[in-house]
Amino acid sequence: MWPSGQIFCYLTVKDVRFPTSVEQLGSDAMHTDPDYSAAYVVLETDCNLRGFGLTFTLGKGTEIVVCAVKALAGLVVGKCLREIVSDFRGFYRLLSSDSQMRWLGPEKGVIHLATAAVLNAVWDLWARAEGKPLWKLLVDMDPKQIVSCIDFRYITDALTEEEALGEIGLNPKSQEGKQQREHQMLMEGYPAYTTSCAWIGYSDQLLQQLCTDALRSGWTKFKVKVGADLEDDVRRCRLIRETIGPNNTMMIDANQRWDVAEAIEWVSRLAEFKPLWIEEPTSPDDILGHATISKASLFILCHNRVMFKQFLQAAALQFVQIDACRLGSVNENLAVLLMAHKFKVPVCPHAGGVGLCELMQHLILFDYICVSVSLSNRMCEFVDHLHEHFTSPVVIQNACYMPPKDPGYSCEMFESSVRRHQFPDGDVFQIKSIQICINILIIFTHTEWL
Repeated sequence: MWPSGQIFCYLTVKDVRFPTSVEQLGSDAMHTDPDYSAAYVVLETDCNLRGFGLTFTLGKGTEIVVCAVKALAGLVVGKCLREIVSDFRGFYRLLSSDSQMRWLGPEKGVIHLATAAVLNAVWDLWARAEGKPLWKLLVDMDPKQIVSCIDFRYITDALTEEEALGEIGLNPKSQEGKQQREHQMLMEGYPAYTTSCAWIGYSDQLLQQLCTDALRSGWTKFKVKVGADLEDDVRRCRLIRETIGPNNTMMIDANQRWDVAEAIEWVSRLAEFKPLWIEEPTSPDDILGHATISKASLFILCHNRVMFKQFLQAAALQFVQIDACRLGSVNENLAVLLMAHKFKVPVCPHAGGVGLCELMQHLILFDYICVSVSLSNRMCEFVDHLHEHFTSPVVIQNACYMPPKDPGYSCEMFESSVRRHQFPDGDVFQIKSIQICINILIIFTHTEWL
């Protein structure tokens, strides 16, 4: 039973940044120096229960997302958790369709990232109140309650509420074998692939060493960042294919680098390395461009359910890439999972960012147990850094995500990590400022001596 009350009394948000660019972690053709960061939200209630949420960023600009979260706070503080979850669709629409702030989107860009951070904290709080990890909260829900969390506005030409309940995924047929699938996940985990071996800023020697180490640890699926230089990509892909062997899986990711014709030429050159998919070859808004390129297997990350709807309707992608922070939290990801199931397109989540692995594991477990009931051509991304900053970090065994057991959405950070990495006053940035001053002093002293 929940404690009485559960009124949201406070919402705080902090700008948390990790200097990953120093070692080229996360580097790709478009984002050459990312500092993995988060707008980190804490919701506090009148009964001392707290919910934690975040949205992922790359360093500069996180302060803008923080401002957007603060702008949304007035729509949250004073609300009751019971009131929200009894009409979660209405609460989602309240945040995403405020009559003035929706002008900043709608449902995309900075304001949508902020919406995701707030909603992620609400979902975390709900799961904690129920004493369940979020995936289990979803799995145990009545299908009607699941569907009631989804805003079907703008997607009813692809998926209606009645279809969601009666024809796909959340119907009685999907309940068959549900306990067995849940047990299977608890025993074996959900298949993962690694992106950590082949960031674009890594040397050939490091690529080869990391792939070799990953093979020894049981990894069989590898994603390679491409797109900066064609001949360089050919060399790197050949090196990785030779290292991992012909029977293991390779994917390539251009991070939106190419024009349409350029993408077709580039992918043709890289086809000899047999990539399972090409991820984000061009602008994520170019549906027709992707349809032109789509003779290759395409893998796309979109910023809302409406874009995913159009990509699916246009048969412009062969894999769906959901994201817990780019989309409007669990609510909007549920809509995309159901549309993907209707269109028979496998879902392979994006999790290459701070906290994304922790979040995405919950959604993909729910997808397998209750919606897709299939592991064919399905896997979830994994990157192996920054998990030490979370109180309930992901657990990987035999290259699979093991279902989390702690209540919540797994995105609570240690307070010491937040303090140390809070921008601009955390210890990490104070030390950096002191080092810059020392370097300036050394240069000045040396110049004077000359």
